[in-house]
Amino acid sequence: MLQVGDRAPDIQVHTDAGEDFRLSRMKGKRVVLYFYPKADTPGCTVEACEFRDEIKAFGGKSATVIGVSPGKPAAQAKFKQKFDLPFTLLAPRLKPTAFTKRRTCTAGR
Repeated sequence: MLQVGDRAPDIQVHTDAGEDFRLSRMKGKRVVLYFYPKADTPGCTVEACEFRDEIKAFGGKSATVIGVSPGKPAAQAKFKQKFDLPFTLLAPRLKPTAFTKRRTCTAGR
């Protein structure tokens, strides 16, 4: 289990565009990696739209926002398009433990 300040482990998944993504490629960059249980549900939509609405603040800090939710890339793409989300959504096949217990960690140091 990650603790506050831990480095995130490398993950390899598909993006909402169906492309391969490896977190290790973001090394040295500031990354906001947030997890949500299911695309296009009320709570997850509010959370994603809050990130969308504050995207300039993250960019001003040179941070890249990335959302992570189990499901198919096509479902993530539909969610992204529906709510005009300007950041990458990742679609792991398995439900990571991050969905069961929320923790804050530092990724991309």
